Amino acid sequence: MIDVVSDVSTVLTAMITLFVVALVPLAPTEPVLVGMGVLAASGAVPLPLVIAVAAVACSMSDHLLYAFGRVAGARALARFGRRPSVLAATDWLTRHITRWGAPVLVVGRWLPGGGTIGAVLTGTLRWRLARFTPASVVGSTLWSTYVALIGFLGGTLTGTPAAGLIVSLAVATVIGLVSGFLLRRAHRARVAEVRDEPLAIG
Repeated sequence: MIDVVSDVSTVLTAMITLFVVALVPLAPTEPVLVGMGVLAASGAVPLPLVIAVAAVACSMSDHLLYAFGRVAGARALARFGRRPSVLAATDWLTRHITRWGAPVLVVGRWLPGGGTIGAVLTGTLRWRLARFTPASVVGSTLWSTYVALIGFLGGTLTGTPAAGLIVSLAVATVIGLVSGFLLRRAHRARVAEVRDEPLAIG
């Protein structure tokens, strides 16, 4: 009986922690979710529950950011700084979201800061909730599944939570660095191309 209560308490504590971190905008959701995936591999928490809690909390966070974008307007994006990765993600999302809509919002979640920027951007663009919410739910679910599985596979392959966490975080970090590098390089190339274009006369 004591073991059952202890197991329930462990799962509840883990899920509350994950929910709070994923809900708060700009909180380090990815490393916490990776860690929960590693715990799931050890059998401490159910993987489907980890994914569900993270997806719900991430989507709720999206809606908070969306509301901030609607209230603050275009200047809301400036609040996230002028770092190259932020500027590159903002530029990519701004250029593609008007043309492609919801799919870009979903894909943009894999860009550095893309989930945050995308939610704020759609708020500034005055998307209707009927359009924003489904994209947020789909994006949150796919991203949460992807990150949790990184932790789960790392924990499964190594067989120990500590090693699994180290390996999984390393994989997630490398993926993030590579995607950020490619995005920034594409952004610099585009800026240089625009700068070198001859001015139209007449």
